[in-house]
Amino acid sequence: MISTFVNREPELKLLNREWGGSGARLIVLYGRRRIGKTRLLLEFIRGREGVFYIAADSTPKQQIEELKEKMAEYLRDPLLAQLEIKDWNQLFEYFVKNVPDKRTYLVIDEFSYMIRSDKTILSTLQRLWDLKFSNTNIFIVLSGSLLGLMSEKVLSQSSPLYGRRSRDILLDKLPFSFTGDFSGMNFEDRAKLYMTIGGVPEYLLKAAEYETFTDFIELEFFRKDGYFYREPYFIISQEFKELKTYFSILNAIAYGSTRPGEIANSVGIDARKIYPYLDNLIRLGFVERTVPIVSSGKAGIYTIKDNLFDFWFNFVHKHRERMERGAFILRNDELSSYLGKRFEIFVRDDLFNYIPLSNRFDRIGKWWHRDKEIDLVALNEKSREILFIECKWKDMSPRDAKRELGKLEEKSEHVSWDSNRKDFGLIAKSIDKKEDLRQSGYLVMDLSDFRSKIG
Repeated sequence: MISTFVNREPELKLLNREWGGSGARLIVLYGRRRIGKTRLLLEFIRGREGVFYIAADSTPKQQIEELKEKMAEYLRDPLLAQLEIKDWNQLFEYFVKNVPDKRTYLVIDEFSYMIRSDKTILSTLQRLWDLKFSNTNIFIVLSGSLLGLMSEKVLSQSSPLYGRRSRDILLDKLPFSFTGDFSGMNFEDRAKLYMTIGGVPEYLLKAAEYETFTDFIELEFFRKDGYFYREPYFIISQEFKELKTYFSILNAIAYGSTRPGEIANSVGIDARKIYPYLDNLIRLGFVERTVPIVSSGKAGIYTIKDNLFDFWFNFVHKHRERMERGAFILRNDELSSYLGKRFEIFVRDDLFNYIPLSNRFDRIGKWWHRDKEIDLVALNEKSREILFIECKWKDMSPRDAKRELGKLEEKSEHVSWDSNRKDFGLIAKSIDKKEDLRQSGYLVMDLSDFRSKIG
């Protein structure tokens, strides 16, 4: 299991810069469960002095008692340890009166659990920040995994803390290039792994226990005692009260209902009522709305953005009954179909920067119109250059590759965009005799090319 600190240097540098500034600081750090917030904060406080507290999903009384013990330990204050503290105001008042003049951190991890237990903590912190904390050298970090609560109660304009924070940091997934720091799998299996669980550090740590992708998914997804067997259910249940509705929406999208009317019909609710649910899922990063890169922007479709959720709904949720009986066997065609769907997203978000022409383009996205569809189209608005790419999770012969490129050129004629230059590309799992196609002017790459660039 990896023990080094992987690729959070930009966030760590930002925290260090804030620490080195003058005056009080209030930092909000947020991101989904398992994304590495606690690991980042532990790295940040190394060699510094202060209070670090990880809140439990418990009662306010228990949380107050636990934080009081941490504060008493740091202040070396036996009196505080013995005091009966009844509310947040009393605890923070005592702490701010006794905190040293030097730069001191107060890091509260899983702060969203404290909000859920007692929302008055927000107004208490707002009042004490305005009256007292802002005049000290305190460095407060509020970190949370419940994205809905953090967005609504801490970051929004309606929050008592609005306008007080010095910085907010959204901790996102790790890029694909860092999977090699976790896993010893071969490059193809690492690509499959990333299209399945994404760049969530704790998920990658779990995958690091396995030599092959197949062993990993069979034991951790398809068994009742697997690490991921209930993970998405737990995440959704933490974020939303209307669990059944959100589950039904995600299930419908994963199975191919991508337009609002289709999703609403599948779920069984009025089409006009589907939009608030979709907006919430987008806001929390579970779903994304995509429009054709060259279009009026109105013909949007909805797809599962989160890799783990897409895989889980396509396999675990779909075949749960057979998995419960221990009778599920993964079909290769079913897995290939899923990976084919995710591959174009993988190329768009992670591999595109490694292709030779990538720095010439400003935007990249999907294009479709009626029965015509192109996986990826990249544009340079200034130079009016356009690049058309097909993405295929297949082992392709020269004949197959030429056929796909020919079809791509034909479909490109339906894209209404005035260009000075057109290029065409094919990216696949493997392509035989790539050089012949490259000499004909095509951009052709497969996993072996990316392996040589990424490692």
